[in-house]
Amino acid sequence: MSQLRTVQVLGGGSAGSSAHVRSLTAGLAARGVRVTVCAPADVEREYDFPGAGALFVPVARRGDPAAVGALRAACADADVVHAHGLHAAVRAALALRGRRGVPLVVTWHTRSHADGARGQVIRLLERRVSRAAAVVLATSSDLVDRARERGARDARLAAVAIPVPRLPAGLCDGKARAELGAVERPLLMAVGSLVEHRGYEVLLDAARAWRDLDVVPLLVIAGEGRGRPALQRRIEAESLPVRLVGRRDDITELLAAADIAVLPSRWEARSVLAQDALRLGVPLVATSVGGVPELVGDAALLVPYGDAEALARAVTDLLADPEARRALADAGRAQAASWPTEDATVAQVLAVYDELTGA
Repeated sequence: MSQLRTVQVLGGGSAGSSAHVRSLTAGLAARGVRVTVCAPADVEREYDFPGAGALFVPVARRGDPAAVGALRAACADADVVHAHGLHAAVRAALALRGRRGVPLVVTWHTRSHADGARGQVIRLLERRVSRAAAVVLATSSDLVDRARERGARDARLAAVAIPVPRLPAGLCDGKARAELGAVERPLLMAVGSLVEHRGYEVLLDAARAWRDLDVVPLLVIAGEGRGRPALQRRIEAESLPVRLVGRRDDITELLAAADIAVLPSRWEARSVLAQDALRLGVPLVATSVGGVPELVGDAALLVPYGDAEALARAVTDLLADPEARRALADAGRAQAASWPTEDATVAQVLAVYDELTGA
């Protein structure tokens, strides 16, 4: 039998999809599959796809007309093309136009939050991608339903695994807390791009209530995005106990030092923050949206999206109850142990490839 050849296509390269492709690449290569990864050069520098066993082909981010041509050349001898995310899938479908017999697999890791005219364009692209794909793999049940509504012939749940966070040997939580300014006060941690759907405006509303506590917790938000100036203005104008620390490469260490992790998003599928928090035994307060409830089960406190009062109360109650925090930490580790492993994820994807190619 000839060696199976697959091309993995990344668009912007979110943390979750990039980590998944890196993990998938290593698992497929170990099973004898020839893997090519097409992604922006800066994503490769961070995730080292050749180090996982792939041939890497740099493809510019969306908006560059040369990207489709580069993808077409990279896919010339592929048996299966696997795109991760909407924009990667659109370009992969264009690259495969006119080439019969090469199936397109699309993994939906997340969804767009655009409204108005841009939202209509996104829905159109989702329909085109769903209908072009031989199989759509979706990371949460609501994304499976969304793909089917958009016309997918075959949509399946694929609860992708990401690498387990590794803490450096000899890590000292006190060092991280001292750097952040939370030595003698509780530390709350949120992680994610500073954009509207992450719910940080609501989180700042909740932070106003925490100013009245006897010991005021420090909320640290790690991430960058176009919403940073507005958030910083609010923090300064309202004297909120919040620090924006930008994009960090030590998220695992900061999260491990936290008393509580907070996820205030309008929608999430398999949130990287939620997965890392539960694996590390950090109590999580999150919004009950998208795929979050099926991901965390009873191992987190869930509140309605947009309800600053409920979010503030959940955090305040946890801070006042060390036993409840310990119970959530234990439940989180147990829930994380029930998730699919990286090997199981690779096996599911390879089974789809074999099915489509008749291997």
